[in-house]
Amino acid sequence: MSAAGSAFKVALLQMRSGTAPSANLAAALAAIAEAKSAGADYVLTPEMTNIIEAKRERLMAAIVDEERDPTLAALREAARRHGIYVHIGSLAVKASPDKAANRSFLIDRSGEVAARYDKIHMFDVDLAGGESYRESRSYRPGELAVVADLPWGRLGVTICYDLRFPALYRALAESGASFFSIPSAFTRPTGEAHWHVLLRARAIENGCFVFAAAQGGKHESGRETFGHSLVVDPWGKILAEGSGEPGIILAEIDPAEVAAARSRIPSLHHGRRFEIIEPMAEPAHLHAVRGSP
Repeated sequence: MSAAGSAFKVALLQMRSGTAPSANLAAALAAIAEAKSAGADYVLTPEMTNIIEAKRERLMAAIVDEERDPTLAALREAARRHGIYVHIGSLAVKASPDKAANRSFLIDRSGEVAARYDKIHMFDVDLAGGESYRESRSYRPGELAVVADLPWGRLGVTICYDLRFPALYRALAESGASFFSIPSAFTRPTGEAHWHVLLRARAIENGCFVFAAAQGGKHESGRETFGHSLVVDPWGKILAEGSGEPGIILAEIDPAEVAAARSRIPSLHHGRRFEIIEPMAEPAHLHAVRGSP
């Protein structure tokens, strides 16, 4: 067992989830076994590990509540069997008769759920080229930020679109996070434009490692995701990167690099509270003067 603060190996599973949860589960289980054989201590899967389905009716027909979800049960058993942390980036689970939750599960070495997190920020956008996404039509947003303890330090748990809200990551870092998990299913256009720079920015701003397992490629549902799973160190250096294809991305993590980066740029200690004021309106007599002949 790794001691707190010691080095450990991270594995990111890059997937191309389809519309059949059973097939996606089989792919995840095979990849977790391979990651374990490669020496991984912590394995992160991408957002929507169990299904990527654009049609709301089909999504709700294919998923179940957390207590009955077969993917969660099987991955809990995999974590116990392999004796590693398995972090399910997210599953679509039924939260009510008409809404799902986009929920992340951190599973410890004994197979117990150590933390849950429901994605806070919903991806409701219209993109160039006619692509449109309304995550809030199918998913209920979360309201609570989550930090969880790993044997090597504290983890801030987030999902995909959360990446664009830096205040969340600063709050997690101020709550003791040394690592951020950002499992994602970025679209190709937004991924090509913003993926690398945003992940590196969150790492640099907070002196944290970033673990970002991604979906990649053309999915059965018609959606195309960017891939390029990344591990980024607290100085913003990319330690490992995936391609656009499914695969396993491995990296050795030294938690001591967090303290080293924060000692070089101690911005976490330099933040100051402030107020924003509106510009004062010009006095009425100035308007009168300007209006005179």
